[in-house]
Amino acid sequence: MSGDEIGGVLDAMPYGLYIVGSRADGEVNGMMADWVMQTSFRPRLIAVAFENDARTLDNIRAESVFSINVLSQDHASMELAAKFAQPYFDSKVKGRTRATTEPHHKLIGIPHTIGANGCPILDAGMAWLACAAEQLIATGDHTLVVASVTDGRIMRDAEPLTSSYTGWNYSG
Repeated sequence: MSGDEIGGVLDAMPYGLYIVGSRADGEVNGMMADWVMQTSFRPRLIAVAFENDARTLDNIRAESVFSINVLSQDHASMELAAKFAQPYFDSKVKGRTRATTEPHHKLIGIPHTIGANGCPILDAGMAWLACAAEQLIATGDHTLVVASVTDGRIMRDAEPLTSSYTGWNYSG
């Protein structure tokens, strides 16, 4: 099987799309993630893969906490998720012609509250989890964060947003 074929298989795998909230130095941040999964029943553990140069990973290294916001499968949530696809700094995107040194504060104008762990919970989300990082494992160009789930709520009944619904992929 060629590298292109393997990439195609990985693209075909469905992934949930989540907004991961974090905090550091008195500032909160949000990013879109899709490599998220439960890894244990007892204790309840979640694993999330972050690019090694992600601002959110820096925040988790500093504070050891984050939130996971589950979005619903609808057009409004898809538009909301797209706002979080932009990296914190433009320089992260190779070939980007826009050369601003101003970071993208993605939560500005997005209704949210701050959870007990200090991380953002989106008002438009269908559910959320609060997490405490326990292990950070280097995995190639990403770092896998294994975290205990410390709190969570379902805010409304809906189908979760997935890559199958949006047609977006981050894989291959």
